[in-house]
Amino acid sequence: MESSRGGIAVQKHKNGYNCAQAVVCTYSDVLGVTEEQAFKAFEGFGFGMCGLQEVCGAVSGMIAVLGGLNSGGNDAQNFTKADTYRKGRALAEKFRHKNGTYLCRELLGGKGAPKLRSCNGCILDACRIIEQELFAGEFLPYEGEEY
Repeated sequence: MESSRGGIAVQKHKNGYNCAQAVVCTYSDVLGVTEEQAFKAFEGFGFGMCGLQEVCGAVSGMIAVLGGLNSGGNDAQNFTKADTYRKGRALAEKFRHKNGTYLCRELLGGKGAPKLRSCNGCILDACRIIEQELFAGEFLPYEGEEY
């Protein structure tokens, strides 16, 4: 079993990666892309997509990992698209159930609302969901990491 990667993703965020980059780059090896490719592709997905504070970047990264693992590739008939959408909604729902929302502005507590979760906490949650749902049994369970 491999060690969990949530701590690696959080460290990437602390080193300047946005939330989406931190998540996707942490799993780039299993997606078959370089970390540089993942970093470049997800540069605009931080702070809720380009700073718009919409869907949390960690959630976007989580869905990107799912797509990379689930997609049939260049499939003109889209045999995998509906399945990826269904699985993606389920992953996002797990995140929402834990945190109350998957919207960046609500997680960070905009306009006087309470902060629900830190960015590092969201990254860790996304990695936990990825490893539990997409890599069941391949990673060691998380212990003691909280943000």
